[in-house]
Amino acid sequence: MDSVSDDGRRDLLAHVLLPVANEEDALATAAALEPYRPERVTALHVVEKGGGVPDKTPVEQSEELAEETYAAVRTVFPDAGEHTAYARDIVVAIHEAADEVGASAIAYRSRGGSRITQFLSGDLSLKLVTGADRPVIALPRAESNE
Repeated sequence: MDSVSDDGRRDLLAHVLLPVANEEDALATAAALEPYRPERVTALHVVEKGGGVPDKTPVEQSEELAEETYAAVRTVFPDAGEHTAYARDIVVAIHEAADEVGASAIAYRSRGGSRITQFLSGDLSLKLVTGADRPVIALPRAESNE
């Protein structure tokens, strides 16, 4: 997981895992990460599985959405890798993907929403940060109305 520089420090931006939900989110998230100039980026798209109930979208449609998100990330980071995960728990999938790709950090852009929306959704940001075994970077949101 760790990339260590010549002086023994861990390089936070050596390999950043970038979870993205859709094409618009992927472009905005990649643009927010770009000024920090990570050495390597792997885009992650998690296909949410139903867990005993029908999946939210057909697998073929989900894979097409994943390809669109990767293409959007590559408009900012042309050499970005891609990783698709299929899971019921998005946060667990992000942490597992970070291990699988050897990410030095996870960078995400909060999708906003009201406090009640965050509460009802289980506040994924809080779970992502508190359950991580590596640095988690919260990228700034450009929009002032969110």
